Amino acid sequence: MRVGIVCPYSFDVPGGVQNHVMDLAEALIGLGHQVSVLAPADEDAALPSYVVSAGRAVPLPYNGSVARIAFGPVSTARVRRWITRGDFDVLHVHEPLTLSLSMLAVLSARGPVVATFHTAMTRSRVLAAAQGALQIVLERITARIAVSALARKVQVEHMDGGAVEIPNGVTVAKYAGVDPLPGWPGECAEGTGGTIGFLGRFTESRKGFPILVDAFGQLARHRPGLRLLVAGPGDRDDLYGRFPADLRDRVTFLGRVSEPEKARMLRSVHLYVAPNTGGESFGMILTEALAAGTTVVASDLDAFRRVLDGGRAGCLFPTGDPVALRGVLAELLDAPDRRRELTACGDQVVANFDWPVVARRVVEVYAAAIEATDGRVIDQEWVGLA
Repeated sequence: MRVGIVCPYSFDVPGGVQNHVMDLAEALIGLGHQVSVLAPADEDAALPSYVVSAGRAVPLPYNGSVARIAFGPVSTARVRRWITRGDFDVLHVHEPLTLSLSMLAVLSARGPVVATFHTAMTRSRVLAAAQGALQIVLERITARIAVSALARKVQVEHMDGGAVEIPNGVTVAKYAGVDPLPGWPGECAEGTGGTIGFLGRFTESRKGFPILVDAFGQLARHRPGLRLLVAGPGDRDDLYGRFPADLRDRVTFLGRVSEPEKARMLRSVHLYVAPNTGGESFGMILTEALAAGTTVVASDLDAFRRVLDGGRAGCLFPTGDPVALRGVLAELLDAPDRRRELTACGDQVVANFDWPVVARRVVEVYAAAIEATDGRVIDQEWVGLA
């Protein structure tokens, strides 16, 4: 099968959707399919062989973060050339309601289109302003995939249609068995040591980093060997300035990390903490931590609860409560048997998210979309939005 995948966000900046697209493409290639990915990227960006650059992206505020997208007449022409040259059996676009390459690809497609929806947003000023155009986009989509129950709920309640729920995948083999970083995770003697990890944009309020800072500060006063390992984009001085001066030497900031480094970072901690306060439709980092064999502690968000099988594969704490988080961390750091129990359950849960398993489910949707169109060519005339 010839598959064209469109990523709306720039490959120059790591992100959940970009990682999803790359992992899916590689899983499909591993299953014997021909895959081409179109994504925004700078001309000198190092890209996998299966990725075609659609040119530089521009930043746009989106879902509490900043997305880097490409849109306009030049992007439209590049999308159309890529589709024509690819002669795809199916076109798979991600986040097609974002003003991006994905929307342009849907409007330029002439065959079956599968769309994956990652976010659980119900309203935005951009979406409201473009409601009429969005209806045209939705009508041209043959089949929809939602990465979570929340994302699917948005489709049913706000987008006049259903979606097949297929979760984000994780390449378990990339995380299992890798070596931790030198000198980590260290001792975890009862009442004294242990290592906690956090990965993400610590400056974004919805990531909940201040909650972890508060809990760590309280806990570290009573555990002289406790350490915190942080990875992700951001300014080093800004990060350390969030901690009391006498605790800063117990915090290590790695900065932005590569995918292999991320796997090693997750293997380097006793507990991975996701203190997010909202805006999460799935919880990709949780599956990655589970794949690395790390015990997970997460906010009791619906998306996180579903990934962790209701708390069977990781501990949940009341969202936004640093005191409760401190209690969970203290309990788990002093309970190695409980950590082993959680990670054993995590191994079982994450097996269902392994990319070869997930990719086969996606291929089933492709086949259904191809069958639904029955080889018919879609009228390509549309009112240009670019």
